[in-house]
Amino acid sequence: MTHMLVELYEPKPAWLSLDAGAREAFFAKVGDGMAALTALGIEPVGFGDADPAVPHGTGRRFFAVWRLPDRHALGALVEGIAASGWQDFFDTINAAGQVTGIADHLTQLARL
Repeated sequence: MTHMLVELYEPKPAWLSLDAGAREAFFAKVGDGMAALTALGIEPVGFGDADPAVPHGTGRRFFAVWRLPDRHALGALVEGIAASGWQDFFDTINAAGQVTGIADHLTQLARL
C-alpha cells in the first residue's frame, strides 16, 4: 500500500554556520544516497519554502513530500535521511503513514 512522508524542517545553527563549500559537500552526499532510494520506488513529490501566512502552520520554514510504495520503503527513507546527518543540520518533524481515501479517513476519525 502507498505511504507518504511529509517532513517539516527548520535550519539549525549548525547549518547556518556552514560555508557554501561545506553545504555543497553535504548536498552531494545526500544526492549520492538517492539512487538506492529511487531503486526502492521512493518518489520525491515536492519540496518548498512553507508559506508562513497559512493558518495553523507549524512554524517550520521548509517542507518535503515523498511517496513510497510500502512500509519497507518508508523505513528505508527515514533511515537514509538520518544516516545522511540531516537532523544534525535541520530540526525536523515527520508525519508518515499509509495513504487512504477521504471516505476511509473520515471513517477512521468517526471511530475515535
